[in-house]
Amino acid sequence: MKHLFKQSRLFILLLVISLTAPLSEGATRKKRSVSKRSTSTVRTVKTTAVKSSRTKKKATVRRASRSTVRKGRVSRRSRRAGSRFVAGGPWKEPTFADSTLGDNVNGEDLAVRRVAVEALGPYNGTVVVADPQSGRILTIVNQKLAFKDGFQPCSTVKIVAALAGLNEGLIDRHTNMRLYGRVSMNLTNALATSNNPYFANIGVKLGYEKIAYYSKLVGLGERATLNVAEEEPGTIPDGPPRNGGMGMMTSFGEGIKLTPLQLTAVLSSIANGGTLYWLQYPRSAEEVENFVPRVKRKLAIETSLPELMPGLMGAVEYGTARRAAYDPNEPIFGKTGTCTDRATPTHLGWFGSFNEVAGKKLVVVVLLTGGRPVNGPVASGIAGQIYRNLSEQEFFLKTSAVSPVALISGSGW
Repeated sequence: MKHLFKQSRLFILLLVISLTAPLSEGATRKKRSVSKRSTSTVRTVKTTAVKSSRTKKKATVRRASRSTVRKGRVSRRSRRAGSRFVAGGPWKEPTFADSTLGDNVNGEDLAVRRVAVEALGPYNGTVVVADPQSGRILTIVNQKLAFKDGFQPCSTVKIVAALAGLNEGLIDRHTNMRLYGRVSMNLTNALATSNNPYFANIGVKLGYEKIAYYSKLVGLGERATLNVAEEEPGTIPDGPPRNGGMGMMTSFGEGIKLTPLQLTAVLSSIANGGTLYWLQYPRSAEEVENFVPRVKRKLAIETSLPELMPGLMGAVEYGTARRAAYDPNEPIFGKTGTCTDRATPTHLGWFGSFNEVAGKKLVVVVLLTGGRPVNGPVASGIAGQIYRNLSEQEFFLKTSAVSPVALISGSGW
């Protein structure tokens, strides 16, 4: 009996332990939940305090984000050594300034310049307007900024990535590229909406050598102008950039320094069907009178352009460049770019574009520098105003004689 009694007591004890164990675990979880809420509250208080102090201080270095590509998907890494930048300012470039100070207007088309200056308004930026069918620069507003050694191209680099992908047969206009999960997109929508994973995929799949090859062929890393001593050549990195690799290079232009003149030359070659002209900047009435277009090289992109153009038009019609104002009778083709150039540091707003009215084309490139008020959509609005104002003045209905083209180089892709 004693033996049975001991066994029953042991059984009851085990039963009590088994019943109370879940309650103990639940209580622990509850304590952990309370602890997490407390920690969250503390963090919220700290974040509020930081935000409050940030309004009182001029400079607060916050976390930077490092973008990398894994399996064709752009992911974010933060607070990595060497990748910090000034978020929220102060930037070295002001947002607003008189952008005409110090400009030499001799030889410029003064009608075009007046419209460009008016459209740029108080922003600290530069506007380059050129004839894509001859390479003549009609005006450069804020020449000091335009002749600097270049800025990060931001999403305008996607044009180069698209040309590389098209020429290598990696992409076409209609086929959707799988980005991640169930998300896929075609080239037209990727250009129009400036989709980063799409172009990061191109960079990862083609690799550095191919991207660098096409970048150099369209004129990056070299002077775009002929006999303009002030121009800087910009740079192309020697290898995949440390900050994000090829995905960041082809989606944000990481590691590249692009000048507004180089982007003008690239857009001109697309607008005219594949001729990369030397940009020439006449500085007197005599130079304008004796102007002769000169070809830098021919680019075999005729088959790629029909695939590229719908995306550049889509950016204005329904994408990131809607402020340029879509007009089917006077279409504008372009690509925006917005990012922070950490090397300067400054926030950037790019828009590289061209239009077509009555068979005549014009290239307008806008670069804005400063703080958060500047971005690609704002730059596109400035370019759109330039096109509209020139159209109202019947600029595109005027015909101009073009001298015979002097071929300097006939090399191509």
